[in-house]
Amino acid sequence: MTKTKEWFVSWFDTNYYHTLYKHRDYKEAENFMQNLIAFLKVKKDALLLDLACGKGRHAIYLNSLGYNVIGADLSKNSIKKAKKHENERMHFIEHDMRNPFKIKFDIILNLFTSFGFFEDDAEDIAILKNIKNGLNKNGIAVIDFMNCTHVISNLVAEEIQIIDGITFKINRYLENGFIVKEINFEADGKQHKYFEKVKSLDLQKINLYLNSVGFKIKHTFGNYQLEEFNEQTSDRLILVLE
Repeated sequence: MTKTKEWFVSWFDTNYYHTLYKHRDYKEAENFMQNLIAFLKVKKDALLLDLACGKGRHAIYLNSLGYNVIGADLSKNSIKKAKKHENERMHFIEHDMRNPFKIKFDIILNLFTSFGFFEDDAEDIAILKNIKNGLNKNGIAVIDFMNCTHVISNLVAEEIQIIDGITFKINRYLENGFIVKEINFEADGKQHKYFEKVKSLDLQKINLYLNSVGFKIKHTFGNYQLEEFNEQTSDRLILVLE
């Protein structure tokens, strides 16, 4: 029996994924990186890993600020696009974050809700272990997750987006402890259905994961301006770990 492809493998590797999210705010990503780099006082000779980098928007911007960056992502398609921007101080690799890293980093960034994809808690914990083991002494990890409490209380159940002539019908719901985004559309003469599923992890649950691998939360922020985290109102749950 063939194993069903995990949702993120099949969806992230399609061109439709890039079509749906083509209007993402690069300025917001750049401001976040500026704020974070300033806050962490990252030295210019630091080696940074953008883990689950997608097409590399954060990595590319960090590199433009003069940093040595490696971007890693499971999606062959995304890495192929990102590799067009490579230079001597920035490289992109295909990598499943459940697998350990071959080298160590000063900063590891896991941004834009690229965590909590797995049914089995042990797989999420394995990722945290890899991140911890992938850091140099005094290294810092940053996990930028959604604030599930806020997301659930403001869940938009149905939405339609028309992009490049494709009508994306989007449904959001809770199922088995996951926040699910179901995406239906017709394109290239076929009906398509994809999912995005992220585990509903509040700060308390994430902290249990972190404690199990010996990570400590150093700072908690609620948005890309690095304002204080509020469980009811903050958009994001941004964790600075050591």
